[in-house]
Amino acid sequence: QVQLVESGGGLVQAGGSLRLSCAASGSIFSINRMGWYRQAPGKQRELVAIITSGGRTNYADSVKGRFTISRDNAKNTVYLQMDSLKPEDTAVYYCCADVWSSATRLVNYWGQGTQVTVSS
Repeated sequence: QVQLVESGGGLVQAGGSLRLSCAASGSIFSINRMGWYRQAPGKQRELVAIITSGGRTNYADSVKGRFTISRDNAKNTVYLQMDSLKPEDTAVYYCCADVWSSATRLVNYWGQGTQVTVSS
């Protein structure tokens, strides 16, 4: 079993910054993609950013130029640096990871979510 534990959410004023972290632990052979999704009240969960094990990244258009995803493979941790935050970034942010728990078993895991609130 694998656990993803997020941290770093909170309340910030518009224009401010937050850094989210997500650490994976448990039965981990290796990790492919890691990423962040978010879900605002009354809306569907949407992709924010994804990073591959090799460091290739992909961002939602709404966050390009403001958010930066990175990872530390040695620590099985993914980060999301969020700058120039806007009220529309308010949501619960979820970490996800595609984890090889053995050479033949690949499973997608999700964290419990962390609240990010941006006040105007």
